[in-house]
Amino acid sequence: MTLTDLRHGFRDDDQRRCVQAAVHSRLADDREPQECRYLMRFWWQLSMPYQEVSLEELRLNVGGQKLDALLELISAIRSSHDEIDAWLAAAQQAFPVIQDRGFNLNNNL
Repeated sequence: MTLTDLRHGFRDDDQRRCVQAAVHSRLADDREPQECRYLMRFWWQLSMPYQEVSLEELRLNVGGQKLDALLELISAIRSSHDEIDAWLAAAQQAFPVIQDRGFNLNNNL
């Protein structure tokens, strides 16, 4: 199953950007570089017409609860705009914003 259709499933650019922000700030933790790399490829896939990442690559490189969240998001994008809104609300409850510890460390010097 290809993921090249995802960019067409959003209500508008604002909804897509909100989803991308949630993937970036709540799922993609750079302390897990391999997983983060594939989550960011997925982030990019949400607005690109070509194949940036495959479902199989996500399954191999993203773990547990985050993979489940991505699969739910893909299903929501292919279902309805309201499902995407529900996914956003659920993601905000399930995943805290990831703190960039390197950024905070550099600002405290």
